[in-house]
Amino acid sequence: MEHIISLTLENKSGALSRVAGLFSGRGFNIESLSVAPTMDPSMSMMTLVTSGDDRIIEQILKQLNKVIDVIKVVDLNESDFVARETALIKVHTRPDDRAEALRIADIFRANVIDSSPTSYTIEVTGDFRKIQAVIQLLQPLGIKEIVRTGRVAIAREPLRTVASQPRPVAKAN
Repeated sequence: MEHIISLTLENKSGALSRVAGLFSGRGFNIESLSVAPTMDPSMSMMTLVTSGDDRIIEQILKQLNKVIDVIKVVDLNESDFVARETALIKVHTRPDDRAEALRIADIFRANVIDSSPTSYTIEVTGDFRKIQAVIQLLQPLGIKEIVRTGRVAIAREPLRTVASQPRPVAKAN
């Protein structure tokens, strides 16, 4: 089963390498990886996607918690989360296909970010299924190249009901 794991780690040289080394050293696969500094430039947020049964995921989480630069490990599959990725797709655009490529981009709220006489480069952002659907529809036109960011994800905040919100306390006169 696929798992999305969010890591907060120190933003210093070698931190990414130590996390990746943990996976390769144990024969685990990283399906996608995204890392960037947080609002605090001394820390980075890493989102990685991996697969495995419950035992393997538990082992991965335990090992990640032992990595010296890792501050926090969260298996996002344990809660509600939002995940997105971006893809740049370069598509052949013969004169007969240009309108179809634009129509597909429009349906998925994608943007044509570059154009030449023979190709469009389309930028699309969304969940994994949306990216796959766009690729599938553009394939008959002839995809020249695809570049994907890998997923980024963040946990959703729990919804608070009106009854659970703190009520202001009236002061006695």
